[in-house]
Amino acid sequence: MTRDDEPDRLEGAPHPRLTPRLYGQEAAERAFLAAEAAGRLHHGWLVTGPRGIGKATLAWRIARHMIAGGGADTLDMDPEAPTFRRVAALGEPGIALVRRSWDDKAQRFRTAIGVDEVRALKGFFQLTAADRTWRVAIVDAADELTPQAANALLKTLEEPPARALLLLVCHAPARLLPTIRSRCRELRCAPLGPEDLARALAAAGGDPDRAAALAALAGGSVGEALRLAAVGGPALYDAVAELLAGEPDMDRRRAIALAESCAGRAAEGRYDATLALLRLAISRLARVAAGAPTPPVSDTEARAMARLADSPAQARIWAGLAAGLGERIDHARAVHLDPAQVILDTLLRIDAAAADARVLAG
Repeated sequence: MTRDDEPDRLEGAPHPRLTPRLYGQEAAERAFLAAEAAGRLHHGWLVTGPRGIGKATLAWRIARHMIAGGGADTLDMDPEAPTFRRVAALGEPGIALVRRSWDDKAQRFRTAIGVDEVRALKGFFQLTAADRTWRVAIVDAADELTPQAANALLKTLEEPPARALLLLVCHAPARLLPTIRSRCRELRCAPLGPEDLARALAAAGGDPDRAAALAALAGGSVGEALRLAAVGGPALYDAVAELLAGEPDMDRRRAIALAESCAGRAAEGRYDATLALLRLAISRLARVAAGAPTPPVSDTEARAMARLADSPAQARIWAGLAAGLGERIDHARAVHLDPAQVILDTLLRIDAAAADARVLAG
């Protein structure tokens, strides 16, 4: 990671301020435009929803719209328009961006947004210009505020300047101060369906042909789909499903090979994806066994579901395993245990649960 990187940009995808189109969030856009048209434009907006579904892109679209004068019936803007170009270059004086800053000593981005970044908004909002009607601040992401930074932001929300708009991108609103949430109007963004995800993937340079599988694995998140695509997510998930579908039990040689493929610094992305997909596979088995409609991603997963997820009793096995493994995986990552050993231990625990599930299947 270098200082030229941006902490609020997904690797391999354009920054949200450079994205001219947004897919799947029409309802949120209509809600904002309706509030503007009715003269009920709140000063604070909480843009919420899972990661990677377009929240930051929506915030930048709103910011461009307001800086251009507002009033239009759409947030779309020509990428060649002067306002779009200034915003893309971070050269628009009417927009302030609050995000994690660079730590020169550690040579990486800080893990949280500090109070100094938020206090800088006071000076920004005090600036006036004869030709400017709105000033817009984007906080990306509000989940990353330190307690001191959150309290500083609260003061701005409590005493908002005239013609000022604060857009708080937020992945987990429950982590915010209740007083911050109460002073904002929420714009809820939803996970994308397969068609919208395919279009968003194509726009971000991803593979739209794998959209159906990626949509199921990524929970409708473009960001997660791009991360999974970068490490061969669909094929990796199929390998996990193959282990679950093994007869009479899990193929230990394949399990060891999968674990070893996650070792080493160069495999960090694959390690993270494998852990996420293992947890996903378990949760999908639990849902299927409980009777929830869950179309299989592949024929391999269909076989695993047929063998291991056909009764409420099996659902309890998988739900219990999901809860226990989640804690173990989070602990293993926190203390930096050997990735290959973590994966193998997880697979062996899944195999033991699968043996219990097969007994229940008769």
